[in-house]
Amino acid sequence: MKKIKVIFLTVIPLLVIYISYLYLKTVNFAVLNPKGQVASKEKDIILFAMMLSLFVLIPVFIMLVVFAIRYNEKNVKAKYSPNFDHSKIFESIWWGIPTILIIILSIVTWQSSHSLDPYKPISSSKAPLNIQVVSMNWKWLFIYPDSQVAAVNDLTIPINTPVNLEMTSDAPMNQLWIPQLAGQIMCMPGMVTHLNLIGNTAGTYRGVSSNISGKGFAGMTFNAHVVKDSEYKNWISHARKSPNVLNLKGYQELNVPSEYVPPTYYSYASPDLFSYIYNKYMSPANDNMNVGMSY
Repeated sequence: MKKIKVIFLTVIPLLVIYISYLYLKTVNFAVLNPKGQVASKEKDIILFAMMLSLFVLIPVFIMLVVFAIRYNEKNVKAKYSPNFDHSKIFESIWWGIPTILIIILSIVTWQSSHSLDPYKPISSSKAPLNIQVVSMNWKWLFIYPDSQVAAVNDLTIPINTPVNLEMTSDAPMNQLWIPQLAGQIMCMPGMVTHLNLIGNTAGTYRGVSSNISGKGFAGMTFNAHVVKDSEYKNWISHARKSPNVLNLKGYQELNVPSEYVPPTYYSYASPDLFSYIYNKYMSPANDNMNVGMSY
């Protein structure tokens, strides 16, 4: 009977781990299937933290089963010690091990917070691509200032090229997240935040709003396309053929709340549009600012 219990306590945890491994292997969890340098490092941190946590979780669950069996009222062989309330050895274990783990996690968190700072430019032989992002109700606007084109709910970037996303909001505070390329960053009215990322594998990856922002939140998604340099140039050429123009008037029409908006392209985006969007929240006087904006 004792051997059966030992086998049971050994096999069950290993079986749970193996089943979990098979499940994670077959299901596509975006954060565990990175396609960019930043997301890959974030995945390593997640897995490291999970493995470190197992040093606590596995013994705890084993003890749960052991105590339930050993100290069951039907087990008359178990030693009954009603006055036992202190042990230096046991207390050193259950305080010492978690303390060591927390120290290790603190060091890793400190180092990764600096190395994966979203504001930190990604070193590369290629010049970074600057893209301005505006969170709206309930859609995403991507402005390419160097090419003076724009797109709604469509982010296209060249492969192996650092990208600097300069972000703000013209709606409630929101949060942009492309799990397979980078972490989350806030978009706030009247403020500009930054997110640096790079796509190392060509493909299409899901981008979402990870901050509930009202009625149309569920449809506030977009596709992030990582393409070859030649395909990126073709995409820019395609956008420039669009009849849509994103001047002040065009932006005001776009800014009307709408849901499940399909990808839309603009052949021209005013170079002052982004600064107009975040500056208009600075004071009431700026709400009608249109300096340099063509109608």
